[in-house]
Amino acid sequence: MFEGLIGLGHSIAGFSTPSTIGMALLSSLVGVIIGALPGLTATMGLALMTTLTLKLPASQALLILICTYVGAIYGGSRSAILLNIPGTPASAAACLDGYALARQGMAGRAMGIATTGSVLGTLIGMFFLAAFTPVLGGLALKFGAYEFFWLALFGVLVAGTLTGKDPLKGWIAGLAGLFVATIGQEAQYAYDRYAFGFRDLAGGIQLVPALVGAFGFAELLTAMKNRQAPVKISPFDTVIPRLRDVTQHWRTILRSGLIGTGVGIVPGVGEDVAAWSSYAAAKRASKEPETFGKGSIDGLMAAETGDNACVPGAVIPVLTLAIPGSAPAAVLMAAMIIHGVEPGPLIMTTHPQFVYDVVAMMLFATIGILIYGLTLTKALVQVLRVPQHLIVPIIFVLCAVGSFAIAGRLFDVYVMLAFGLIGFVLRHHGYPMAPLVLGIVLGDLLEKNLRRALVLSDGSWVPFVTRPISAAIVTLIVATVCWKLWSLHRERNPA
Repeated sequence: MFEGLIGLGHSIAGFSTPSTIGMALLSSLVGVIIGALPGLTATMGLALMTTLTLKLPASQALLILICTYVGAIYGGSRSAILLNIPGTPASAAACLDGYALARQGMAGRAMGIATTGSVLGTLIGMFFLAAFTPVLGGLALKFGAYEFFWLALFGVLVAGTLTGKDPLKGWIAGLAGLFVATIGQEAQYAYDRYAFGFRDLAGGIQLVPALVGAFGFAELLTAMKNRQAPVKISPFDTVIPRLRDVTQHWRTILRSGLIGTGVGIVPGVGEDVAAWSSYAAAKRASKEPETFGKGSIDGLMAAETGDNACVPGAVIPVLTLAIPGSAPAAVLMAAMIIHGVEPGPLIMTTHPQFVYDVVAMMLFATIGILIYGLTLTKALVQVLRVPQHLIVPIIFVLCAVGSFAIAGRLFDVYVMLAFGLIGFVLRHHGYPMAPLVLGIVLGDLLEKNLRRALVLSDGSWVPFVTRPISAAIVTLIVATVCWKLWSLHRERNPA
């Protein structure tokens, strides 16, 4: 613990320069604006910012991305409270009580509660990120190729199970992502797969253009389809948080922080599930559950604490297992790899200080959202008045330019457009995007470890199910699939 505090102190001191602090505050502001604008998600923001930070040093680029991530998850509460429109999927739960409070003339107080919950939730998640990542990294060293194969498959299936309304559609989306990851030359013999004679396809589908398309261009098409009416924002009272709101609801804050962090650790689930899980737990524990949805302080505090605590939680499996805990974390992991940081069990050996660097980055992002939540609320609210027809072309240009800038290939722009159209169609038919993205991200990990394991076992599948950790993961996979299939059967065939 003492060594961890020293490491964290070194990281904070290293980032405490005027230029770095200014960069952190600016990128946090960009994240808040992205989160506040309906239709622009945290994943989309990170995908775009990844393309814009390719030429920066790794520490600066990752600082910008992490601050954007934290800011975007927080920023979604602005439009949720004032417009009843979640700026990001994670802020949907905040609409229930946040907008109800706004209609009662307490929009300022609601935004103060959201700021308090977001800051405290992030701090709780940061504590577990700093305390348990080194421990989990040590445990992850016991994982071999067999375990990582099953873990990658488990992550995709869990993401498909817990995101969206139909697990079958989630699983299909996840398996489609794994298929996309196999396009191009395979690693061992450079044999072309699914290239159909096209040289560009033989090079494979690059992750960032695919992410920009699935979460950037697809979001724009969805926003254009669901055009929003002009925004009308009512005046609001003070946004300074009340000490009473913190002291009276400390149990909710602690409970939601733990739930949010725990949900974040589960591969591919994400901040929206963390918010709803925290909200449901707060409602069950409340002495006045009938007030939830009608302006409950407890409900709003739970939702905002849970989704922001999920951000550090989602980074824990990224650093320890190279498996993202949410869709934005998947983009963040891709950015780490692009900038030469290999997440996974060896990170505490190869980059031991990096874990504390990430905690320090999140600390500066938390300070940023606290400052903006207390001082710039009225100015930030004006962002919601920007007409949609001005935002859409700007974001589209960023999507196209960012995709092209990665490798200077026009083919990557076509990939972005194709995945945007695919993502738009899949969303229209109820297929979740998180499993698709997770499948693309984990496809390489799954295939390499499958090949390595078969070489080690001389082609035998026996070690895949006899090694203790592998057997435990296989049991979880089988139990998850059987449980969801049984649940679906009971729903469609009620007694």
